[in-house]
Amino acid sequence: MSVRSRWSRAELESFAGRTIPDLLPEGELALLFVGINPGLVSAATGLHFARRGNRFYPALRDAGLIETIDPEEARPQLAACGVGITNLVARASARADELDRTELVEGRQRLAHLVEERRPRVVAVLGVTAYRTAFGEPRAATGRQPRDLAGAQLWVAPNPSGLNAHATPETLAADYAEIARAAGLLDA
Repeated sequence: MSVRSRWSRAELESFAGRTIPDLLPEGELALLFVGINPGLVSAATGLHFARRGNRFYPALRDAGLIETIDPEEARPQLAACGVGITNLVARASARADELDRTELVEGRQRLAHLVEERRPRVVAVLGVTAYRTAFGEPRAATGRQPRDLAGAQLWVAPNPSGLNAHATPETLAADYAEIARAAGLLDA
């Protein structure tokens, strides 16, 4: 599916509650990025972080992991370097604050099973508030976490949504580059 530039509000709202499949490479999984949940544009397109203004792909490009900011074009580039994408909560919503604590905690449990199965070197949760709730760590900060998840290094980075005013494209790129270095995908 390609990324369309405009939907009516009613069209977008019709995608609420839908899910999109995880993006997981066939071979080795070095790094697993974990979004909070799909937005409505992602549900409409089937592409993670698809809303215009989301800074995920520009930050990955600026970090040196991929060469494009187009979500569809990025898929094979991510797979080729062993990067996957999943979400804590599978159901799409207009805003992450529509999720409840139970969904986030259940998402952490599902994530732990996925990590046990696929064995990435690094897991990076993108959203410190969602991480705090899902993992029961109310004082957690961004960066490497003191405990691992099913044998994988556990990191927290800011949410790349354009609504997150606490992170700039430059700081997101720096955070993603640090995480990619920990996964062995970029030179130290």
